[in-house]
Amino acid sequence: MQILKDLWLIISTEDFRNYLFQGFGNTLIITFCAAMIGLILGFIVAIIKILAEDNKAFKIPAIICNIYTTIIRGTPVALQLFIMVLQILIIPNMDLQTLAIILTFGINSGAYVSESIRAGIQSVDKGQMEAGRALGLSQMTTMRKIILPQAIKNVIPAIGNELIALLKETSIVSMVGATIGTLTFDLTQASKTISISLGGNYFAPTLVAGCFYLAIVYLITFVISLVERRLKTSDKH
Repeated sequence: MQILKDLWLIISTEDFRNYLFQGFGNTLIITFCAAMIGLILGFIVAIIKILAEDNKAFKIPAIICNIYTTIIRGTPVALQLFIMVLQILIIPNMDLQTLAIILTFGINSGAYVSESIRAGIQSVDKGQMEAGRALGLSQMTTMRKIILPQAIKNVIPAIGNELIALLKETSIVSMVGATIGTLTFDLTQASKTISISLGGNYFAPTLVAGCFYLAIVYLITFVISLVERRLKTSDKH
């Protein structure tokens, strides 16, 4: 069968293997960096929105955060990528273009993470905040020491799902240019390059790329489930 021949050719050819592992590594780097930006940005946005409910000083920042989440969640990430790389940051240099790509995915992820964190915080009983304030703790101290530790347990599954979605969304980076030797050369683009070398036979290369994606998604799912079990165990004790 042709599919078996193509699979063997991909496995046995050093250049093809290098393309796949380089693309896979670049996909992980983009995902990790964007996830860190998304977590930090999402956390800040969520805290601002929560504090604005009881503190007028945060009203204007909360309005800005609401506009940010509305725009980002309401438009496709592919469109955001085109605007960031080809309009806002018109960068011909591929190394700097990678920075623009990471920022795009990080900003996009931050909008979704912020809503997950905000929902997690709001799931904690309001009496917890009132109890902390009654003990003489400030709003920020109560949030940091009492509310957030409980909220984190509630948002871990949602954060894990967002990380998986982010990993798969990075497959569109080749839409803004993909050059071998730069971080824009991701796993999906690696499979396309191999497909062209095989005379346009896409099935085997995309099957191999799919196995890479499936493996890392399974690993993320396993780690998230492990963390959840650990937290449930700690709650029992």
